[in-house]
Amino acid sequence: MKSDHQLEQDIVHELAYEPSVNESHIGISAMNGIVTLGGHVPTFGEKCGAETATKRVAGVRAIANELEVKLGSTKQSDSDLATACVAALRARISVPDEKLQVIVRDGWVTLEGDVDWQYQKVASEQAIYYLYGIRRITNAIHVKPTLSPGDVKEKIEAAFLRSAEIDSAHIQVETREGKVTLRGNVHSWFERNEALDAAWAAPGVTAVENDLIVSP
Repeated sequence: MKSDHQLEQDIVHELAYEPSVNESHIGISAMNGIVTLGGHVPTFGEKCGAETATKRVAGVRAIANELEVKLGSTKQSDSDLATACVAALRARISVPDEKLQVIVRDGWVTLEGDVDWQYQKVASEQAIYYLYGIRRITNAIHVKPTLSPGDVKEKIEAAFLRSAEIDSAHIQVETREGKVTLRGNVHSWFERNEALDAAWAAPGVTAVENDLIVSP
């Protein structure tokens, strides 16, 4: 098992390897696999990129992302930011922008509306990640259920079996009215995320509670 110091060094190297992140302003501390990211970054997208890169490192069990989005001297008005968000959503082909609403207050963007698939909800948030002026994003987009709980469970379990990254034998899937709960043990944070993504990819899923435990 890695020492905390080795884990910190591995994360430093992974952040340096990630092109969307400038690691020079990011502090890292680890304790028993629990990693805290501190410091400041210029965009919300870089904050998310640092978290994503950290999740890829073996030995990471949980992350506290305390990075602050610190804007420069030029401040974007909420009106200009809302306009930029609408344009970015319209430009993303996988986003049904006509079904969405954008609310901006002091750099905090909230996305609302109804979509048919989880990937559309995710793509909507990703479309605005790197817009200058965003301090925080709340994705309140709702995914409408389209399948019965039994069908959802069957599709998720089949997806786990197809995946080369997921040990399906140690994961239990529970479904109820569009909500999926994952329980069991996985070998890494990466596998935990792969299981989460596979569950979200099933049509009709409106929420996923990921109770999988990372046991390296």
